[in-house]
Formats: sequence, C-alpha cells, structure tokens
Amino acid sequence: MSKTPPADAPTAPPPTGAEDVRWTLDDLYASAADLDADLATAEAEAADLAGRLRGRVGELGAAELAGALAELADVHDRAGRAYTYAYLAWSTDTEDPARGALLQRVREAYTRVGQELVFFDVEWAAVEPDRARTLLESPELAPYRHYLELKTEAREHVLSEPEEKILAEKAVTGWSAWNRFFDETLGAARFRVRGESLPLQQATVKLYDADRSLRRDAAKAVTEGLVTLERPLTYVFNTVLADTASSDRLRHYPSWIASRNEANEIDGASVDALVEAVTGRYALVERFYALKRRLLGLDRLYDYDRYAPTGEADRFVTWDEAREQVTAAYAGFDAEMGGVVERFFDGRWIDAPPAPGKRGGAFSHGAVPSAHPYILMNYTGTLRDVQTLAHELGHGVHQYLARDQGVFHADTPLTTAETASVFGEMLTFQRMLETTPSPSDRLALLVGKIDDTMATVFRQVTMNRFEDRIHTHRRERGELTPDDFAGHWMATQEAMYGNAVTLTEGYRHWWSYIPHFVHTPGYVYAYAFGELLVLALYARYQAEGPGFARKYRDLLAAGGSDWPHVLVGRLGIDLRDPGFWDQGLDAVEALVAEAERLAVPSGDGQ
Repeated sequence: MSKTPPADAPTAPPPTGAEDVRWTLDDLYASAADLDADLATAEAEAADLAGRLRGRVGELGAAELAGALAELADVHDRAGRAYTYAYLAWSTDTEDPARGALLQRVREAYTRVGQELVFFDVEWAAVEPDRARTLLESPELAPYRHYLELKTEAREHVLSEPEEKILAEKAVTGWSAWNRFFDETLGAARFRVRGESLPLQQATVKLYDADRSLRRDAAKAVTEGLVTLERPLTYVFNTVLADTASSDRLRHYPSWIASRNEANEIDGASVDALVEAVTGRYALVERFYALKRRLLGLDRLYDYDRYAPTGEADRFVTWDEAREQVTAAYAGFDAEMGGVVERFFDGRWIDAPPAPGKRGGAFSHGAVPSAHPYILMNYTGTLRDVQTLAHELGHGVHQYLARDQGVFHADTPLTTAETASVFGEMLTFQRMLETTPSPSDRLALLVGKIDDTMATVFRQVTMNRFEDRIHTHRRERGELTPDDFAGHWMATQEAMYGNAVTLTEGYRHWWSYIPHFVHTPGYVYAYAFGELLVLALYARYQAEGPGFARKYRDLLAAGGSDWPHVLVGRLGIDLRDPGFWDQGLDAVEALVAEAERLAVPSGDGQ
C-alpha cells in the first residue's frame, strides 16, 4: 500500500528522457589493454624520434622538417587519445578511485611523452628568425606553418630543454594535481536544499526556478556548503595563484595575463580595449535588471533572483524536445552542420544526465583528430539547458569540422573557440523566438536570452577584474585569506550590478566554486570576446542571407590554422578595430530595448 509523503518532503524532479543518454567510449578503445598498448607505443615512438632528431632540428630542410612534424603529430594523436579516454571516464564519476587512478597513470605517461618531445619546440625556438621565415614560406611546411609561427613568436618564453622537462614533470604533482583535487572536492560535495542532499549542479539549477523561496533556500544551501569547504578551496586558489606567478616569472612574462593573451593569439591592447568597452557600459546591466525586477513584481532584486524565469521561460523541456529544437536550428542554418549535430545524438557522443560524482557543468571535449568530440551535459529540462546543449554542440561541430587540420591546427585559441558555441545558441534562440507567437512568451524568452548575454559578456568581464585583483594581490602582497578573496569578489561584482541587484552576505563565498579560475587562469574574457563577435557575425548573416552559411562553415573548418583576425577577416569582421566591441555592445543594448518595448503591452507599462 502506498503512503502519502509529508507536505514538506522533497519532490523528485520529473524525468527528462535524458536519463539513459550516456556516451560510449568504445570509439576510443575497446579495452583497457588497447589503451595500454597505445600508451606504450606512443612512449616508444617519442623516444625514437628524440634519438633521431635531438640536436638536429635547426639543420633540417623544409621537407625533412615536414616529415618530422608528421611523425610528431602521430605521437601526439596516439597519446592524446589515451588521455581523452581516461579523462572522460573520470569526468562521469570523479568519486571512483579506479577511474582516478587510471587518469593519474595516463597523465604521467602523457607527461613522459611530452618530456621526450620537448626538445623539438626548444630547438625550433632557437632557429635564427630569418632562416625560420624562409622555411615557413616553403610549400612543404604549409600544413604546419601557423603552429611553427606561434612557436617562433613565443621564443622569448621558452626555457632550456632540461628546464622544460622539470616543469612538465612537476606539473603532474603540482598545478594538475590541484585541478583534480578541486574537481573531486566539489564533485563529492552535497548541498542540502529543503532536506534533499544535492550535488552542486542540481542545487544551483534551483536558482532558475519560478519559486522565489526555493531560489532563496537553494542559494543559502550553496553558501553553507561553500563555507564548509572554505579552507581547502582557499588553499587550492592560493596554490594555483602562486604556481601561475612562478611560471610567469620563470618564463619572463610581464604580467599575469600575458601568457593567456599569447595563447589566445591576441595582443594585450585588444584585451584592454574589450575590458574597457564592457566596463564602460555597466549602466546597461543596471537598466536590464531594473526591468527584470519590475517584470517579476519585486521591490528588490537579490542575487538569487537574477535568473528567475518569467512566463514561458519557466517551462519544462524534455530531452527529445531539446534535441529537435537544437537540431532544427542548426539544420535550418546549414544542412551539413545539421547532419554533424545528428551524429552526436546517433553516435552516442553525448553524456546527458546529472549523476552522483559526475563533474558539474558542461563541456565539449575535442579529443584528437583521429577520433571525434564528446559532449558532457547535466541536463535537467530547463530552457537554459537547451541553450547549453546548443552551446556545446557548437563547440562539437567546430571541433568535428576542424579535425582535417590535424593535431597542430585543429584547436583554436580560446577567444575564437567560443564563436561557434555562442553562434549555435543564437541560432537556437532565434528559432525558439520565431516559433513562439505569444508576445508575453516572446518577452520571457528574450529576457532569458539577455540573462545569458549579461552572464556571458558583463559577468565574465567582472570575473576577469576579480582575477586581475587576486593575481596582483598574490604577487605583491602574498597569500590571500578567505576575506581577501571575498572582498575582491564583492567589489568587482558590485561595480557591475550597482543599485539594481542587492548582493547578500552569503554571496561573498561564491567565488570559490568557479572552475575556470583554477583550470584556466585568465580564460573568462574569452566568453565576452566570443559573444560580441557572434553578435557581429549574426548581423552579417542577417544581411547576407543563406550564402553566409558556407563562409561560416569554412571558418569553422579552418580551425586554428591562422591568426584569428585573419580567419575572421575573411567574413568582413575587423577584430583589431577598438570600435568593434562597441558594435557588439550596441547590439546587446538593442536586445534590452526590445525587451522594454515588449514589456509595455504585457502589463508592465510603468
């Protein structure tokens, strides 16, 4: 006989249909023995290459150099395949000791391969610049030109081979180990929301609920959980800050962000222009949240109200619905891209449901050119999850199309890496908007989109400002206390929200769970870069029509084979124009103005 649960009992979330959508890693390896064999072969091939080429890179002609790079690419692909398998297996269950042990074992072997091959980068960096330029003009090196060009540009920051080997060796038990500890600590953490013990991802998703009291309780639970983890998380952050400072000092980078800018293939002046443009438009953030407060009928908007839905934006979306919406959006733009999206679903390249121990958030892992990308989700059925799926599939399509560029050019710098993902979100959003006839529902969708844009452009830049403060603090004043971190966090957040959003005392602790600060210091401005670039690209698409799709697909297929400003310049976009950022911010303002216009007939005509 069934029992009626008490009134205050937690209710189980409805099934999304994503519960059994789990990826298969068989495309990488059919067995652990195959992985071990690949690792052993990679190590043997790396040692053989080093034995034949060490001390000779500067003497090689163009044809010999191209042959050496082809061999290097094969070794990197083989070792990268093993690393991909171990990392993806661990990501779906970070609490499993066996998976953690496999990841560590593969990581150590991967590092040994890198140590054997580091001689190549060191010796190429030492090649006299005029000779390097002559070699780069040869047709034999065309498939590797930009990779070698980047290595030449970074020559001032390359150390000797013994020094590079030591840094690679110590990273396994240093920065890399702290990254894993951070992920496993948060992966194992549970946050009690109304008596229910939830992983972080499932607790924070409550912040998007229409029930304000539930949002408040969820925020309180997250704060309480982060407070209990304050000591280890503070130590992790301080260690990563110190490690970054040490690496920058050894490699002679002039600032904490310089190495990230170099990796992103963008100069510091352009990044400064982006940050200055965004921080100069903080009034737009206040304007939007003032509108949202009125739409929600609230006297005051707190931090836990920022993502509150309005109207249609609160509806539940099954996995099958999400698949149909996103696939149709991509296919409507370009049939070939729509076909690639279908492969992710049909090929079991996606791991969709939340699960205990699973890494939070979402990502698309590009794997290696000989394989295919994989996408991790924590799908709970919100409209935001649909946009996240569109985002990660954008990454996936980009990574899939760029595979033909090979190991050295398949990946893009982080700045343009966000282009395809944000463009995919825009395609999906526009499709949903077009198929929603009700003005009130269109307003709700538009407000949800602006929510994401505010988070992607403005909040990411405030987090860049937070990183700037904590890295500078660590280098000039030493280790930070939890209060130091909280002070920098609140100062940079308050600068953006102004009087429009009241930040609670508990929000002081929310810096501590953001993985980008630990995994990829300096990364976050790339989101704002990508969002503003996409607004420009989408405007170009609207102006040119269907013919734009082929040019855009060619951009994705080019991967990282040239400088970002060169690749994007082929579509008529000038990334080096400081005024470019204002164009994107004007487009954001137009979205806010449209929401204000729609709000008047919806009953908010104050």
